[in-house]
Order: sequence, then structure tokens, then C-alpha cells
Amino acid sequence: MSLNALHEAAAVAERLLPVYEDLHQHPELSFHETRTAGIVAARLAELGFDVHEEIGRTGVVGVLTSGDGPVVMLRADMDALPVFEQTGLPYASTARGTDAEGVDVPVMHACGHDMHVTALLGAAELLSAAHGEWTGTLVLVFQPAEENGGGAQVMVDDGLYDIIPAPDIVLGQHVMPFPAGFIGAASGPAFAATDELEVRLFGRGGHGSQPESTIDPVVMAAATVMRLQTIVSREVAGRETAVLTIGTMQAGTKNNVIADEARLGLNIRSYDPAVRDRVIAAAHRIVNAEAAASGVDRAPEITGRDSFPVLVNEPAATARTLGVLREQLEGVVVGDVQPIMGSEDIGNLAAPVDAPIVYWLLGGTDPTLFEGSELLTSLPAGVPSNHSPFFAPVPEPTLRVGIAALTTAAREWLGAAENSEGER
Repeated sequence: MSLNALHEAAAVAERLLPVYEDLHQHPELSFHETRTAGIVAARLAELGFDVHEEIGRTGVVGVLTSGDGPVVMLRADMDALPVFEQTGLPYASTARGTDAEGVDVPVMHACGHDMHVTALLGAAELLSAAHGEWTGTLVLVFQPAEENGGGAQVMVDDGLYDIIPAPDIVLGQHVMPFPAGFIGAASGPAFAATDELEVRLFGRGGHGSQPESTIDPVVMAAATVMRLQTIVSREVAGRETAVLTIGTMQAGTKNNVIADEARLGLNIRSYDPAVRDRVIAAAHRIVNAEAAASGVDRAPEITGRDSFPVLVNEPAATARTLGVLREQLEGVVVGDVQPIMGSEDIGNLAAPVDAPIVYWLLGGTDPTLFEGSELLTSLPAGVPSNHSPFFAPVPEPTLRVGIAALTTAAREWLGAAENSEGER
């Protein structure tokens, strides 16, 4: 097989740049990706894929078969975040949406899923054009709702594998604030498990001038937040890994009114199931203990929300994939990276069929911002991370490299068609 993927990807990336900018300007929240799904479905149909829509509510799957051979799945996520964009780009989002709680929120592609979708559409174009050069079945999954942890499993539960064959390999990528032109992956455990807890603390409201007649849930919440911070520092060993973040804290309506309740949103990251269980149990213990210390009449409510498993890159498959990317993507730096505490639900597509995963990181930041910095140790000043209102990948060369990487990896795992001389 001979394929100058970077060269061919350049022309495709140029044609798809308006698509990327359009998707960035029109982001959609989890399970609301109807416009994005429509664009994807129409494009796949034009390229000759069998298209299946509304799998897992808004998911889209394209299938292209070229004889017998391996089944290779490529996946991109489509949803955006409730973030107010501040990039200043000419195609910046001003969109708004309604979140799961019914609240009107700003919406932004603050995690690069618009880049994931566009890159996979580019790979679809190159792979469909070369379908006579490979054998097997190519499955492209455009997944909803990665940000809330449910999209992949919802697609599976909605009968994904009744519609498509089980993949022999699941491939994907995530754009990150690394220099554009860099690709990296961790072999083995690569992305952390995550668990989210919603906590309701019940106090007794009243007038701000008479706190003695109330049970103040704001004070209770503040004490709980501070105590929760001791779990990782005092209950997780130095050789273990965990992160606990309180991402939301809500209470009250007016300065002189003591509220009836407060709400906390916890996010827990871990790699070891035993550590996970210990951290979650400690969070429950502390929430209940702080409530008891406040003398509450009603015990707190603690509800589990989004959850992702640890993402494990199969070592042999990862080595093979990085090897072909290193060999064929001239000028692209391909390397090993350390596991990260971010989470991904692509594993829920692979687990039901026991398929190996290779999921790599795609640099998307202006390389000049990294001059004088040691790559991948920490972000230089001025480089925004995923989920920041300032996060936006530079389209070139990010899109070109992303298209080439997906195409090259897929070709490595698909079978090779015989040429006219009967050679392979």
C-alpha cells in the first residue's frame, strides 16, 4: 500500500475548512446535535456510505464495505459544552441552548468536537475514494453526548450492533493543547475513569438577621467543600492517583435571605477501581457528617450522574498504529505520552464486543507558543486548555494532520486489495 495521506489530506482539509468553521459557529449540546447530525448524514450519503441515523437519539453511523476483511470503526463525538466563547474568532459561537435542567445557557465547542467531526468527514472522503485499494468494512460512528458520559452507551443500548458488524478495532483521536503537528498516545490505561455526584444539602431557611433560628446550608456547603479537598491529600496514597473537583456550588436567591438548601456538583477521577470506591465512599461520609454537624432535620441527597470507565489502549494495537503513523506521516511528531486525568466514553463502544481500542491525542495549538517549553510537561502561559472559553484549535495543520492520521490508521487495519497482477 502506498498512500501520501498528508498530501491528499491537505486538499480535503482546505475544502472542509468552511464546514469546520460552520460547525464551530453552530455548536449543539449533548443529545441536541440534530443540525450536526444532518450535515454528517448528508455528506456520508454523498460519499456512498450506507447511512443510519438517530441511533442513540442523534447518533449517525456510516458503513462502507469493500469485500471480505476486517471491520474497522472510526469514531468522532459531536456535542459541545455550556460555555460562553471568548476566542474572538470571526466564526466564534454566539449560540445558546437549553441544558438538561431546562436552563438557558451559552454553547461552545470548547473541547474540539467540531474538529473531530470534520477530520472524520475528511477521512471518509479519502477512504471512500480509495475503496478499491482496501478490503473489509469501514464503520464511521458520529457519537452524541460524550460530554455527559452517556452517548456511546446509549448508542449501544439503542441497537448499534444489531445494525452494524462488531468491529475488530476501534480507532479515534482527541484534539488537545499540544503543538499542532504532534500525535501521541499512552499504551495501556490512557484516560481516567470519572464519576459525578450531585449533592443536595438541606438546611432551614430564614432571615439573614436571625441566623440562630436557621440551619445555614451555605455554611454547611462551604465546610463540606473544604473537607472534601482532604480526601485526595489525606486518604489517597502518594503512589495512587485521584482528582476530586467541586465544579458547581449553588444556593440562595438574595443577600438577606438564608436559603433552604445548597447544591454541590462533584467530579471524581481515578484509575484504580479500589481508589475510586474509596474516594466515592469518603465523599458520602463527609457530606453526611458535615450535615450532621450542622444539626440538619433532613439528611443530604447524593445522586450519581455521569460515569466513564477507564480508557485502555491495547498495547500491541497502539504500538502498531503509532508505528504506521510515524512511518507515513512525514514531518509529524509521533510519540508516547503519559496517561491523563481526562475521561472518554469511547470504551463503551468497544467493551460490548471485546474490541481493542487505539485512541490518540492530536495537537491543535500554534507550535510557536511552545518555543522554549518542554513538550507535554505543562502548558505555557497563554495556552488555553480544553473546556476553556478561549480554546480553539488552529485549523492548519490540525485538520490536515487529523484527517491523515485517521486515514492512515484505518488503512493499516483494513485488508489490502489485490492489484491487477494479483499481488497484495
